[in-house]
Amino acid sequence: MSESGSGATPVLLLENVEKKYGSIKALNGVSFVGRPGEFIALLGPNGAGKSTLFQLLSGLFTPDAGRIEVMGHDMLRNPVPALASLGIVFQQPTLDPELSVTANLLFHTGLHGMPRAVAKERIAKELSRLGLADRADSKCGQLSGGNKRRVELARALLHEPSVLLMDEPTVGLDPASRTELVKLMHTLRRERSVAVLWATHLCEEVVDADRIVLLHKGKVLRDTSPAELMASTGTPGIEEAFLSLTGPTEAAA
Repeated sequence: MSESGSGATPVLLLENVEKKYGSIKALNGVSFVGRPGEFIALLGPNGAGKSTLFQLLSGLFTPDAGRIEVMGHDMLRNPVPALASLGIVFQQPTLDPELSVTANLLFHTGLHGMPRAVAKERIAKELSRLGLADRADSKCGQLSGGNKRRVELARALLHEPSVLLMDEPTVGLDPASRTELVKLMHTLRRERSVAVLWATHLCEEVVDADRIVLLHKGKVLRDTSPAELMASTGTPGIEEAFLSLTGPTEAAA
């Protein structure tokens, strides 16, 4: 486990997490921690185990072995407060395209049992913060890909989570929208001290991460800073380091 930010209490802890599908071990002894305000890039080629890890973190599946804690709450023994501390943006779109932006967000706050007056206040605040105040009444199906992602991010922030899980959030976005979303996430985590776990296979998205957890074939190969990753592999960039550790065939998959 990394010792990065060891002076702060972990908001996210994974210890020797394992998950099998038949004879295939999708995750094999995965361990790392997340600290308040930390941007952690979960970097790995397709098939590395990133999606499996996010399914465990979001409570969709349970690990075969190991421990997952969110804000000190064990995901298996005490899942309700653990999940309540998480905000999640999934890889696949999850908005109802026929409902307005506000209606989609109100549905989410209802699931969290948030009083309607509080919900409306927070929705207005988040939409304004994310530059979407003028799209509050628009149907989500009418939004651009970048704005849909912003709505999903607003939804993830409404219950004021301590950890944001971003599962390949730039899939399908154009380069400008992708860059804008990455910058926005760095701003949010600094302003709110929310930890971000950003899963991606795109090396250009992780250059400014505090740490890179490099996942390959279900194992953590490295848990270190971008600079240390390049130094340890003797490479001039993140992509070269990534390829040297995972191999060009898998990285290009």
